Amino acid sequence: MGIITAKELKQKTGEVIKKVRSGEQLTITYRGRPVAIIAPPEVEERKALEKLRPFKEAWKDIEETLQKTRPKFKEWQEAIEWVRDKT
Repeated sequence: MGIITAKELKQKTGEVIKKVRSGEQLTITYRGRPVAIIAPPEVEERKALEKLRPFKEAWKDIEETLQKTRPKFKEWQEAIEWVRDKT
């Protein structure tokens, strides 16, 4: 595990990301004390991340679904009012 200062992280972010992507784990120090660890995701996390769709693709599906449905409330304020009346 490598050690890098916060200042070095700021100055060499690209290099740090390359190291982490290659599997290295780095400890970030601030004024000589460890404050964080940057590490690549674990195998399970990687699998979960690979299943995520790109934002634009997911948002397109959300928009299409919303257009097919009829919302109960026209404005979010109406929904809040309805919830408050229920309690």
